[in-house]
Amino acid sequence: MISLQAPAKINLSFEVLGRRADGYHEVRTVLAAVDIVDELELTEADALTLTVEPEGAAPVEDNLVLRAALLLREAAAPGAGAAIVLRKRIPLAAGLGGGSSDAAAALLGLRRLWDLDLSDDTLVKLAAVLGADVPFFLRGGTAVAAGRGEELTPLPQPLEGFAVVVAPEQPAEGKTARLYDMLGPQHFSDGGRTAVVARRIRDGVPLGATLSNAFEAVAPAAYASYEPLRSAFADAGARPMLSGAGPAMFALAAGEEEAEAVRERLAARGYTAWAARLLPGVAVNG
Repeated sequence: MISLQAPAKINLSFEVLGRRADGYHEVRTVLAAVDIVDELELTEADALTLTVEPEGAAPVEDNLVLRAALLLREAAAPGAGAAIVLRKRIPLAAGLGGGSSDAAAALLGLRRLWDLDLSDDTLVKLAAVLGADVPFFLRGGTAVAAGRGEELTPLPQPLEGFAVVVAPEQPAEGKTARLYDMLGPQHFSDGGRTAVVARRIRDGVPLGATLSNAFEAVAPAAYASYEPLRSAFADAGARPMLSGAGPAMFALAAGEEEAEAVRERLAARGYTAWAARLLPGVAVNG
């Protein structure tokens, strides 16, 4: 049996440069993995099956884990089987990348389980087929992403080592496409904000007010949870930012004590919050 953890992510910047000829949007973003994790267990089996725990925590049909397994089997392991158990902790459809991370973990774990002679570059290409964030989760850590999000440049860990993360209880299915549709040319930028964030990370200086997210302009109209949650963060003494297309929000903290204090204040307001550590990257074969 092989066991893996699949971490969530936050976006330290998120810019949309415009719509591409292929219909997707060109983005610049800084992604950072955090230690809110799902768990995968993979066991040799005759058939390819997926079980999600707790039951109902995520759909089984068309789950990205199953799609990743089928794609890898088709590419390199015809007829191979595995019994996959996915234990969900990352909130669904919240902007934290749980599905993409699960898919990346499945690719890594099944390559080991099936003993495949498959290069890292090939695995990254398969990951990109599954979604723009999936290649990032093969290595995790912190990285600048360009294109649709699949062109990655690794960064050192930010000076702020923790993030307080809150995801509203209700999943927001289909919200990413909806928020992109709400963006207009006035919300597009040139990638400069992401470049500033990346430079400050490389220089080892606090990110402070340089965090930005293009979806912040339309999120108040998209999510009833947005304004109350933003106010709750502010009352807890923290500067919040939307993660991805939301509705999850986060605030960076310099240390665990500061993060835990903010988490406790949010919990007192009735929110489920995490004081999460930003994670270092790993080699694909790590």
